[in-house]
Amino acid sequence: MRIIFFGPPGAGKGTQAKLLSSYLDIPHLSTGEILRSKLNENDELSSKLRHVMTSGNLVSDDILNEIVSIKILEDGCNKGFILDGYPRTIAQTEYLNSFMDKKFMTINKVINIDLSNQNIENRIILRSRIENRTDDSLAVIRNRIRKYNNETKPIAKFYKSKYPLIFFELNGDQKIEKIHSEIINIVKKC
Repeated sequence: MRIIFFGPPGAGKGTQAKLLSSYLDIPHLSTGEILRSKLNENDELSSKLRHVMTSGNLVSDDILNEIVSIKILEDGCNKGFILDGYPRTIAQTEYLNSFMDKKFMTINKVINIDLSNQNIENRIILRSRIENRTDDSLAVIRNRIRKYNNETKPIAKFYKSKYPLIFFELNGDQKIEKIHSEIINIVKKC
C-alpha cells in the first residue's frame, strides 16, 4: 500500500502517518527524517544536501526528488510506504507521478487531514508551550499556513479532482483515536 498524507501544519498528519505505519508495517517516509538521515551518509548527494542546508537555503525540488525516489526504491518499501511532507509543490507532484509511472507503481490512497486556520494556530501554539519551543511564534505559524495554502493545498485539490476514487478528506478537529479509526477504515477499502 502506497499512501500520501496531506494536511496543514498542526493537523496531525505526522502522528497519523506513524500510527498507520505501525498498523500496516510499512515505512513512514517523513521528508524531515529522510533529509536528516541522508545527512549522515557520505556520498555526493549528501554532500550537496549538507551544502544547501548549512547555507540556510531550502532544499531544491531536484535534490528532494532524487532523495525521495531513492528511498522509495529501498527494500524496506517493497510492501509500500507512507509519504508525509512530500510532495509539497506542483513540480514535486509531477516528478512523483512520472517516477511512479516509470516504476509501474501507483499511489493507493491520498488522505487529506483538513483543519481550520484558527485551529491550526491554536494547536501549534499549545504544542509550542508543551514542548517549550520558541520557534513557533504566531507570525511564523501564519507564514507556514500561508505557504501551505499557496503551495501544498493546491496539490491536494489536484489529487481530489484527478483521482477522486483514492482521495479521502478527514476532519482533523477530532480526537487522534477517531481520526486513526477513520483512516483504518479507508485503508481496509482496498
